[in-house]
Amino acid sequence: MNGYVTVRDKALLWGFSERQVQIWCKSEKIEGVMQFGKSWAIPDNAQKPTRTVNMKPGRKPKNETFEKLEH
Repeated sequence: MNGYVTVRDKALLWGFSERQVQIWCKSEKIEGVMQFGKSWAIPDNAQKPTRTVNMKPGRKPKNETFEKLEH
């Protein structure tokens, strides 16, 4: 199909696992995807969705620095 690529191609391009790209396809986070049986066709010009991390309330992200509270 012209103008479409596979999950594998986008996963390599975006630097994510094929499974993560499949999850984005199924949850409609990638605009314009089409499913054919168990396979997905992703538009060649599709934008990478922003990855959200589900965190438990009160947990701090590991990559941020926090100032110590002075008492």
